[in-house]
Amino acid sequence: MPRSKKGKRGSGKPGIKNGVKGESGASDDELTSDILSHYSSASETASVLDEGTGSEQVDEKTAQEETEDKLKQCIDNLMDKSAKTRLAALESLRQAFSSRVLYDFLTERRLTISDCVERSLKKGSGEEQAAAATVFALLCIQLGGGDEAEEGFKMLRPILTAILIDNSASIAARQSCARALGMCCYVSAAEDGEDLIKSLALLESIFMSSYPNREGTLPTPKPGSPGLHSAALQAWSLLVTLCPASRLTVLLDLHLPKLKACLESNDVNYRIAVGETIALLVELGRDIDEEFEVEDSESLCECLKSLATDGNKHRAKNDRRKQRSIFREVLHYIENEDFTEEKIRFGVESVYIDGWMRRRIYDAFKEILESGVRHHLQFNPLLRDIFGLGPPLILDATVKGNKISRFEKHLFNSAAFKARTKQRNKVRDKRADVM
Repeated sequence: MPRSKKGKRGSGKPGIKNGVKGESGASDDELTSDILSHYSSASETASVLDEGTGSEQVDEKTAQEETEDKLKQCIDNLMDKSAKTRLAALESLRQAFSSRVLYDFLTERRLTISDCVERSLKKGSGEEQAAAATVFALLCIQLGGGDEAEEGFKMLRPILTAILIDNSASIAARQSCARALGMCCYVSAAEDGEDLIKSLALLESIFMSSYPNREGTLPTPKPGSPGLHSAALQAWSLLVTLCPASRLTVLLDLHLPKLKACLESNDVNYRIAVGETIALLVELGRDIDEEFEVEDSESLCECLKSLATDGNKHRAKNDRRKQRSIFREVLHYIENEDFTEEKIRFGVESVYIDGWMRRRIYDAFKEILESGVRHHLQFNPLLRDIFGLGPPLILDATVKGNKISRFEKHLFNSAAFKARTKQRNKVRDKRADVM
């Protein structure tokens, strides 16, 4: 079991016994289906540990070994000559990594997987590059932000960077690389802040091309660019939550006025990403200085009100509804510091999303892990550390029936998150000189 670095996210890392090595002649679709079915049955037995018979324990071990054998086959398929086979293997691993915590299994195979992902990023099609970047982000989450994840990030960051800034590369691949760059840097960046600085600057170079020119006019977006700008902006805003106060002050002065102008973008998803980023930056500004105020706040609030009540018929109905909902929240926060709290349930626990920083972090993990985010909140030490949940719970039937109240959970979560924020601020102070 590797030691976690001081200041790193995630301490203890649960694992699974490795199964015997085997070969499988099943097709990729069958592998995916079988792996997920095993995860489903294994999750039911792993969430609450009751006393079971010896035969039940043997059955669970056998299912686990079969699952690992199929995962090994998927890893072997990453080196296949057929692009279709490699792509199917990446998709199978994506679903597997998002559905289960596999630290011990992946620690022994991380170099093999990283090498295969590197090959797919360098030589694969746009679709394969996009899938490979997502699998690598999931691998970093699985490894828990320790030395292994940092080593892998340093190896693949130049390739992710090259694809992201390549205007001839697939938009889908560039978007995936932007998300992977933000997530991998967030969970595995070194304490000295060098990786953080480089990643912030790179992501800025992507979405700042959507900023208004000297005349104050927004540039005409190229096909697919709003989606790329959204991905880069969201990845950047995730990393901004790690910045020390001295760096945040510079970023607020530079970006808030420009982002306000981008609220006039024709793309609804980019407008929403901009609005949420503005709210996040204002929240971080208020954390630094209770008297923090947005420059020309009246004009900003008028723009937000317009978007919160937008009824233009040329926009899709669902887009209008989504936009109005988000911008009502942003407006209420800017005007009254009012945030609509969200409760995320998983197992017998809950986590409260009670601020824009906490929402950005949760949304970033949800985007990568998709429906598996609740499983990782329950069992992945990295996510549990980030959200102040403590070690994974092991519950028997008696404990399960004796749930604590919602108010007690809220107090515990709030206290844990505040304690973690204080600890992270100490790390931020260490980075301040470098930033």
